[in-house]
Amino acid sequence: MLGNYSSATEFLLVGFPVAKELRHILFAAFLFLYSVTILGNLLIILIVCADKHLQSPMHFFLGHLSVLEILITSVAVPYTLQGLLLQTQIMSLSACCAQLYLYLSLGSSELVLMGVMAVDRYVAVCNPLRYSVIVSSYTCPWMVTVSWVFGFLFQIWPVYATFQLTFCKSNVLDHFYCDRGQLFKLSCENTLFTEFILFLMALFIIVGSMILTIISYTYIISTVLKIRSASGRRKAFSTCASHFAYVVIGYGSCLFLYVKPKQAQAAEYNRVASLLVLVLAPFLNPFIVTL
Repeated sequence: MLGNYSSATEFLLVGFPVAKELRHILFAAFLFLYSVTILGNLLIILIVCADKHLQSPMHFFLGHLSVLEILITSVAVPYTLQGLLLQTQIMSLSACCAQLYLYLSLGSSELVLMGVMAVDRYVAVCNPLRYSVIVSSYTCPWMVTVSWVFGFLFQIWPVYATFQLTFCKSNVLDHFYCDRGQLFKLSCENTLFTEFILFLMALFIIVGSMILTIISYTYIISTVLKIRSASGRRKAFSTCASHFAYVVIGYGSCLFLYVKPKQAQAAEYNRVASLLVLVLAPFLNPFIVTL
């Protein structure tokens, strides 16, 4: 426990409070999932870059989605593996700040990109004759750039506001990465207003991207149902299948992360929800995309 007027300069991450034998099992499981995630997403990126038949907007977006998945899982998993192996996780204040910023920025960029991909699928299905004009070689890089830049700019103030707090209650984070909710619990200041503003900002980007996706798929489904032939409907749906599957997993994980219980099991709930976002979703991405 720290003094009342001193702020933590480093944090002790609890990680996964399990027996030593289970730590070895968790290490092996995480290492396997992380290795498959990196190799699978790298393979997608290489194939999209190398195969001339895959030089389409859809595959261009999927390539960037794979890059984001690699970066998101790499923000936390290697450090978690180190903690499981050494049975201790000590993180400096600056490292915690960098990890939280990268995680939130990359996650925001991914949400925006998912919305962009939904619009891309809408144009492909509902306006196929104008697709090459609307989604051109000029607009694709521009939309991807906006997704990346927006995500990194959007999270500057939230992370800055978080680390303006004084962490004087303790330096123990009950998580396997630098979680903002746990940081608020360590602050000796009143964080209710800050938490409320940051919650609204998170809601804005999640719900905003989700509404764009829902509207796009509403028009897509309406258009596909008007197609008379069964083979035509199957073909139209197949162009959206991988993206739709990832949308369900991506938004489901985000909502699961933000709908938190107030009971004592909240810490365990947060760990499970974070695993969905940081480990499971990036792991499933190569399998979904290859469909």
